[in-house]
Amino acid sequence: MQVKIDTKQKFHAITIIEPVLSANMTAELDECLLPFLQNDVKNIILIVKDINEVDDAAGEYLLKLQQTFYEQGASFVICELQPDVEESLEKAGILELMNVTPTESEAWDIVQMEEIERELLGGE
Repeated sequence: MQVKIDTKQKFHAITIIEPVLSANMTAELDECLLPFLQNDVKNIILIVKDINEVDDAAGEYLLKLQQTFYEQGASFVICELQPDVEESLEKAGILELMNVTPTESEAWDIVQMEEIERELLGGE
């Protein structure tokens, strides 16, 4: 699986450079994304603009990954979904459970808000 990783101050922007995201790629996603939970900067923005097709199992897996990051106190935002992918995830009933934004800029806004929330909740 080809990915491009761009590390920023508060998050890693990870672009998946593949036309299809399928269930057999979940192990590669683990290898790519889970190590970030060991870093100081754990937040992930997953850019999926190049993906034109996601099978249901891979979509459910992305949701599971998102939950794993939130359980570890990190943000996981998916952005730049193609219309066909968005429709597929909606039909599978998982789109509404995912943290999805149209642009990387909006995803960054969510990461910042969630960082503030975690600081406020942790500071009490």
